Amino acid sequence: MPAIDLTASATSLREALLARRFSASELLEATFARIDALNPALNAVIAQDRDAARAMAAEADARLANGTARPLEGLPITIKDAFDVAGLPSSGGLPAYKDRVPAEDAAPVARLRAAGAVILGKSNVPVFSGDFQSYNPVHGVTNNPWSAAHSPGGSSGGAATAVATGMSAFELGSDLGGSARWPAHACGVYGLKTSWGLVSTWGHLPPPPERRTPRNADLLVAGPITRAPEDLALILPVLAGPRDASVAPSPLAPPRRTEARGLRVALWAEDPFAPADREVSEAVRKAAGLLAAQGAIIDEAARPAIRFAEAFEVYALLNHAVVAYGLPPKVRARIQALAAKFSPNDLSHQALQARGARMTPGLYQQIAQRRLALKRQWARFFGSWDVVLCPPAPVAAIPHDHLPDIHARRLDVNGEPRPYLDFLHWAALATGADLPALVAPVTRSAAALPLGVQIIAAAGEDLTAVAVGGMLAQAGAGYRVPPGIA
Repeated sequence: MPAIDLTASATSLREALLARRFSASELLEATFARIDALNPALNAVIAQDRDAARAMAAEADARLANGTARPLEGLPITIKDAFDVAGLPSSGGLPAYKDRVPAEDAAPVARLRAAGAVILGKSNVPVFSGDFQSYNPVHGVTNNPWSAAHSPGGSSGGAATAVATGMSAFELGSDLGGSARWPAHACGVYGLKTSWGLVSTWGHLPPPPERRTPRNADLLVAGPITRAPEDLALILPVLAGPRDASVAPSPLAPPRRTEARGLRVALWAEDPFAPADREVSEAVRKAAGLLAAQGAIIDEAARPAIRFAEAFEVYALLNHAVVAYGLPPKVRARIQALAAKFSPNDLSHQALQARGARMTPGLYQQIAQRRLALKRQWARFFGSWDVVLCPPAPVAAIPHDHLPDIHARRLDVNGEPRPYLDFLHWAALATGADLPALVAPVTRSAAALPLGVQIIAAAGEDLTAVAVGGMLAQAGAGYRVPPGIA
C-alpha cells in the first residue's frame, strides 16, 4: 500500500485520488488502520460498518477509473452521531436510542453520500448534543488529541478529534450553541457555523425523531469540520440545499475579497459582558495582526449598534426553548417550574434556561421582534465592515468535568471562576442573528493547547468567512498535527 498522509487536507486527498496516486480502497484501509491505532485511546469513532464502507470505496474506484467521479469521490468520513445515517446506529448519545438504526439518511448526510463520500462510521457526542464536552452513558468519554486529560469540546467533539487525527477526511458537524466552533477551537481544526437555513438539518438529533418538523429548528445549523479552509469551499456547495438531496444545491454568494489587502476587519477581542482568558484574546489579536500585515484594515472600536447583553438574552431564551422542546416531558416541566423563582430581568444562565424552557407564543413573538432589530443592525454594520474577529469561546480546551449539575461546573478565566454556560456568550453573537461564523486555528497556549479565532461574516456570506480563514492560513496560521500522531 502506498504511503498516505492522512492529515493532509481533504482537497489534497481528492487530488491524489483523481491523479490515481492511490485508490479510494487504499485510502479507506489506511484510515481503518489509523482508527485501529488511535481510537482506543481517544474514543472519537463510536460505530462503524466496514463492509458497507468498502463497498462504497469500490464504487468510488470504479467512478474514478471511468471519469465519472463526483465532487467528494472516495473521501472516507465519519458523521457526528447527532445525524441519522442509514444502516448505522444513531443514538445521539441517548441510552433510549442505543439500538436505533434509521433506514434513511439525514438530509446533509444524503448530500454527502450522493457526492461520493465514503461514510465509514459515527463520531461521539454528549447526550442529545447538550453539553460542551463529548461523553455519554452509551459510548463513554472522548479525549482531546492534544491532551488526554482534556475534553475535545462538544457537542461535535468526536468529529473534531477524528478530523484532527486523520481518522476522517472531514466531518459533518452541527451548531446551536457553538457545537462545531468550540470543538474546532479546542482541537485546532476549522469549524464552520453556516448561515441559518443554508443546509437542511432534517434528520438531526435533537429534536427527537418523532418530533421533527420540515422547517429547520431555530438557530440550529449543520456545517463542515475540516483541516484546511479550502476543504470548506469544497464541501459547502455539496451541503447547501433543501432536504431533498436530488434538488440542486443552493448557490453561494462569492467571498467579498480573496486577499487581505483592503479587507475591513472589526476586532472584538474582549468584552466586559463576556470575559475571555487572556491567551484566547491574544490569539484573536494575533489573527488580526496576521491580516494587518497583508494589508487588511483593522479597527478595534468598530461594533454593530447592539448591546452584547441584549443579544445574548435574545439568543439564550430561544436556544433554551429549542433545547427544551426535545427533552422528556418530566425534565422539561422540572426546568419550567423554576421560572417563577427568577425576575424577568435576571440574565443568569439558570434564569434564562428556565424562562426559555417555558417559552409562550407571546414571548416568542417578542423575541422574534427583538431578533429582527438585532439582525438589521448587523446588516447595517456589514455595509461598512467585511468581518468581525472575536473569541470562539472563553477558554482553551478544558479538563474533563462531569459534575452532574452543569450549573455547578466552573471555567477558569484568568484565574477567576466563571459559570460553565459562559461557553454560550461568544457563540451567541452569530447564532442569534443567523450569521455564518468560522473558527480557524491560530496558535497554541502556554500549555500547548490549540487557540483559534472566530470569524463572523454577513448573513449568507459564508464564503467570506472561509476566505478570511484562508488568508490566515497563507500567513502561517492553521491546522497542526497533534503530538504523537503520525
